[in-house]
Amino acid sequence: MRRWPERAALVFAWAAGLGLLVGIAALIGVLVQRGGPVLGPSFLFGDTPAWEALTGRAPVFGGIWPAVAGTLALVGLATAFAVPIGVASGIYLSEYAPPRTRRVFDLGVDMLSGVPSIVMGLFGFALILFLRRTVAPHAQTCLLLSGLCIGLLVLPYLIRTTQSALQGVPENVRLVGPSLGFTRWQGIRFVLLPHAVRGILAGVMLAIGRAAEDTAVIMLTGAVWNAGLPSGLSGKYEALPFRIYVTASEYQNQDELAQGFGAALVLLLITVGMFGVSVLLHRGMERRWSR
Repeated sequence: MRRWPERAALVFAWAAGLGLLVGIAALIGVLVQRGGPVLGPSFLFGDTPAWEALTGRAPVFGGIWPAVAGTLALVGLATAFAVPIGVASGIYLSEYAPPRTRRVFDLGVDMLSGVPSIVMGLFGFALILFLRRTVAPHAQTCLLLSGLCIGLLVLPYLIRTTQSALQGVPENVRLVGPSLGFTRWQGIRFVLLPHAVRGILAGVMLAIGRAAEDTAVIMLTGAVWNAGLPSGLSGKYEALPFRIYVTASEYQNQDELAQGFGAALVLLLITVGMFGVSVLLHRGMERRWSR
């Protein structure tokens, strides 16, 4: 009789997994069917030659390259801000923080992870209004503000995954450092981090995906339509999520809607490419630390 609950749980688990795979395959199939036909050099660069568009020597009209460049810049900025702080905070909470301090910080991280993206966007917009009335009268929404807000949005994922990965290291592995006479930091650097790198990079990949797809934050902190290539950290910019949102809400015909599907497919390909880079980085770090 005990086998029936186990079999039912196994069937449910398989059904849930297959349902997830079918849903993902259906989503990708729709994107490829609706957006695949519009992909091409003209979709990316319009009438501008590819090399001049890539180098910024000529503006791009009718292509999505400025939105692609803005998305890459946004993700890079948010990742550069969030990854060092998130990993360092996770190491502190796992290995250094006293129990009472850990409970306080855990509560703060949980609260930050529950903040909706639209609230984070409103925070960034309110920060600009505050700066205008105090120390920076000419402050405006920009790429830097969007990157910082997105970085705050993904920071809890990095902290939690780093903390969980380090806390999941087996006790016998933890004893390697003290048995070799390592200091606490040497044990973390040469023993714990190499063992937990897979979980930490999983958090980085999750953060990259979240940074690339969020729309609510950037529409309040600097993303605009037809801004062109990012001119600097203090300038306006285009981004693929915002372009998809505007196209889906204001398209006039099926050709424009197909361009929205094409932009969504490009965003998916960019995210997959970033995940691929993360996997290669992970393998390189494993080979380096396993020597």
